[in-house]
Amino acid sequence: MTTWQQILFWALAAVVLAGIIVLFKSILLPFVLGAFIAYMLNPMVNKLTSHGMKRRRVVLGILCSFIVIFTLVIAIISPILFKEMMNFVEHAPEIFQKLWAMAKPHIHWIQSKFGYEISVDEVQDAVKENVGKALQVSKGLVSSLTSGGIAIIDAIVTILVTPIVAYFLLKDWPRFIGQITSLLPVHYKSTIKTLTNQIDQKIAGFIRGQITVCAILGMMYAIALSIAGLNYGFLIGLGTGVLSIIPYVGSTIGLITSLGVAFLQSDGDWGYVGIIAAIFATGQFLEGNFITPRLMGNSVGLHPLWILFALMAGGSLLGVLGMMLSIPVAAAIGVLLGFLIEQYKKSPYYKPELEEEEPQPSLIIMPPHHDHD
Repeated sequence: MTTWQQILFWALAAVVLAGIIVLFKSILLPFVLGAFIAYMLNPMVNKLTSHGMKRRRVVLGILCSFIVIFTLVIAIISPILFKEMMNFVEHAPEIFQKLWAMAKPHIHWIQSKFGYEISVDEVQDAVKENVGKALQVSKGLVSSLTSGGIAIIDAIVTILVTPIVAYFLLKDWPRFIGQITSLLPVHYKSTIKTLTNQIDQKIAGFIRGQITVCAILGMMYAIALSIAGLNYGFLIGLGTGVLSIIPYVGSTIGLITSLGVAFLQSDGDWGYVGIIAAIFATGQFLEGNFITPRLMGNSVGLHPLWILFALMAGGSLLGVLGMMLSIPVAAAIGVLLGFLIEQYKKSPYYKPELEEEEPQPSLIIMPPHHDHD
């Protein structure tokens, strides 16, 4: 096969795979979740089976332990989150009034600067209008999610099917990998295995590393902010951990939100604001010096902008399923682009063969020759 025939073959294979994902997107979520759990737990299973333990028993034990721990964490966190969310909704008008009282003195400067009189009624009408639009959007989102595949029955099916998928993938993981490896083109097997190993390192660095870091940071910030007495501290802390899936974004948003809430809650007490800032400074110190190096090591992760684009693109195309598939796809595209750029720089398209040049005279100065009698 020529190079262009190979490119056409793999391009068609990618298009067929994308078509299958789009066609069966309504039922793929439990399978993707199961694969995600299996990928997370597979190193632990391999480590235990290397000591002579039977894989089936190891898989069953680890998976059951994972489900129990996950269920306990959700059971503990959910009531706290629900309580803080309801508390925020209840006190939202009071928060907006405080914000308006703080912003009111600066409005006169804006009026004098731009020559436009802003009345209180205009601001209140604008806020009401925007809040109404936000509620309409939220209502539409909830209705679309309910009718589009995340209905109650679909959620139940996902909860029931996901552990089954994870169990069979973990149990038969070596056999699946062996079958896939046997299908690779013989002449390019070593190159493909090298590329897949690089993709696996990037995905592992993100999924087994970054997501674990996010979970630790979320719980750490949630507990610390709650102990400090910050309103909605548990909710803000967990949100910071979730947003930390994009490096630097979560900590920045969490810090700004926490400082704003602390300032409003304490009526401008800078000492209390400093305590909240110290919590985030300590968290960043622990993350940069202990948590991230311990969990991710020297693995090269994905660029934050590439992660942000991948998550937004996947979410806009396939919703939750697309966001879960976006990271592996982004990692694969990144490795393949790097390989193609490397091949391009080795090709005549980048650096044509140079014609042999005539030898240039030497610039080395020879020492003078002395005759000896």
